[in-house]
Amino acid sequence: MPASNAPYRVLPGRRYPPGATVEDAGVNFSVYGRHATGAELLLYTEATSPEPFQIIRLDPRTNHTFFSWHVMVEDLPPGTHYTWRLEGPNDPHGHGWRFDPNVELVDPWARAVNVAGWDRWRRLKAGVQPHDSPRAIVLAEEYDWEGDTPLWMSTEQVIIYELHVGGFTRHPSSGVRHPGTFLGLIEKIPYLKALGITHVELMPVMAFDEQDVPEGVWNADLHNFWGYSSFGFFSPHPGFCVTPEQGTHRREFRDMVKALHRAGIGVILDVVFNHTSEGGAAGPTLTFKGFGNETFYCLDMLDKGIYLDFTGCGNTVNANHPLVTNFIIEALEYWVREMHVDGFRFDLASAMARDGDGRPLANPPVLWGIELSDTLAATKIIAEAWDAAGLYQVGSFPGYRWMEWNGRYRDSIRRFVRGDRGLVPEIATRLSGSSDLYEANLRKPINSINFVTCHDGFTLWDLVSYNRKHNLANHEGNRDGTDDNLSWNGGTEGETPNVEVLTLRRRQAKNLLTLLFLSQGIPMLLAGDEVLRSQKGNNNAWCQDNDIGWFDWSLLERNAAMLRFVRGLIALRKRHPNLRHRHFLAGQPLPGGDIPDVVWHGLELNAPPWDDPESQILAFTLAPVCPDEALLHIMINMSDRARRFAHPEIAPARWYLALDTACASPSDVVAPEDQHPVDDERPLVRSRSILVLEGRLERSQSEPGPTAGKTG
Repeated sequence: MPASNAPYRVLPGRRYPPGATVEDAGVNFSVYGRHATGAELLLYTEATSPEPFQIIRLDPRTNHTFFSWHVMVEDLPPGTHYTWRLEGPNDPHGHGWRFDPNVELVDPWARAVNVAGWDRWRRLKAGVQPHDSPRAIVLAEEYDWEGDTPLWMSTEQVIIYELHVGGFTRHPSSGVRHPGTFLGLIEKIPYLKALGITHVELMPVMAFDEQDVPEGVWNADLHNFWGYSSFGFFSPHPGFCVTPEQGTHRREFRDMVKALHRAGIGVILDVVFNHTSEGGAAGPTLTFKGFGNETFYCLDMLDKGIYLDFTGCGNTVNANHPLVTNFIIEALEYWVREMHVDGFRFDLASAMARDGDGRPLANPPVLWGIELSDTLAATKIIAEAWDAAGLYQVGSFPGYRWMEWNGRYRDSIRRFVRGDRGLVPEIATRLSGSSDLYEANLRKPINSINFVTCHDGFTLWDLVSYNRKHNLANHEGNRDGTDDNLSWNGGTEGETPNVEVLTLRRRQAKNLLTLLFLSQGIPMLLAGDEVLRSQKGNNNAWCQDNDIGWFDWSLLERNAAMLRFVRGLIALRKRHPNLRHRHFLAGQPLPGGDIPDVVWHGLELNAPPWDDPESQILAFTLAPVCPDEALLHIMINMSDRARRFAHPEIAPARWYLALDTACASPSDVVAPEDQHPVDDERPLVRSRSILVLEGRLERSQSEPGPTAGKTG
């Protein structure tokens, strides 16, 4: 660490690269400040140092090039903490400038930040105090990746598991050594591998402001738990680190990534480039506001003191300004190149399709830049293809590689399973990859991220247990969170001892996940749904860093039957390439085959109820893709009475029962070696249930694979 009584010599430095770069001679610092008239670099021994040990005043003649302020500090060691102060005009309403020489700023390019001395609420109430800002840390540690590289996996193989790093292991039942951290997650990798998922999608792990909450929420001792309040886009969140005061952010994050990769599990980051934690005009100045407010944010044309808000969070990042576009792509490439991340999910990505005045762009430079980046070429990129101001772009994101959270899929499946009628054609479209959304733009089923639940909304168990949101614990008067849950409680709101209702809820939960994993496209499972985790009806647990938001590991034993079912369901999907087509199903034989890739049915073969506005049933047959793959025949009955379905003849092969959501464990999902043949010509599919048959040669036979029979 630096000696506080020995000032370091300085040289002019250079403008590139931005941030703090350790070199043989020392550390080069560079930041953006186009309209700044002066700059100071403050150096600290640690995050809680009351005073900087050195303040370096930059000379505009030698330390200012184009839009950058820069300086080289000779022999400065890694581990030094630092902030910036910029001077310049303060004209928020005319030009949008908000320079304040009293505010210390976090380097936007900082590789690690420390928030130990940061008190957002003290600043909002008492104003800026000396040295009261978060601080960046100079990093230069070596890291041994031991041969690790970002994983490559064909997209149709992907199964995503959305989780919160803190909430996944913070519950006392987790039993990990470091709860709520990147290292704590490592201890749960055997569980993830046994579940069968291929990728974890981590809710925000870039440094965010946990204090960014409304005053009533803060007074209730709640904080920003989910993390959609980023301000350090190159830094792992210090709250997920064991020793952030030592600057171990990168090492701990890399340890987690390397361990996941060893288990064959990829890492997708949920990233928030649509807004920042600085909020609107009343929000604090932490970083962008002080370096170039008029550059980084979308501002009103007539009064630049007004922030355009298409995110519901007070501001909107001006993502298509050339400098900001470069900043975003540079950050993404850093996480892939230096941190070995395998993909990104972009929160409210449609906000990134707007120009500086808020108008949607036909070809947003930032989205195309991400699509075309060589560094990101093998990276999964996923859009939440809407924003908070009504821009809805599911099916229309640019380029071939952009995948999208398919909100239409979520809503259709929820309505169908709860019992809405007349949805059969819509459901067939969703199950077969949503061609109505993607095919016209030359895109594929693999562009659709299918989900029935995510962090935002009810958990799976709450979706079948509550008709209404119950968010009073958020201390916002139950006004937050959506009212349009498309849920059904089975006849009783919330917790109940009624065995009949509980049995129905479990069946409905299995129905929802069964449709998810039988659909073409990429399935995403919300962490905890496999063990029926509840948030007690809270559909917006963004501030609940407690039992409401945490994964309760005792559920693995209490709901072991559901966990077994989900593992079996994932295994079923993995052994069937016909559930993972890259191209849309056409109702025609696959190359080299004589059975149509899909045939749709109703209660009778080849008679799907497309025109029946009351229908709640659907069946379909999927042809095998590989020589050793079984046919699949799926019978779906979402009506309130049992129905008998015809199934195709596939002589000399036979049908075997693989899954029945109406059965109790272990008969609800059956591994191939334990399956029994189905001799009934018209199997009974009980009310609100799904039956899945696998068609293959009997074990004693050695004839070639099944013939077309009567499937066509």
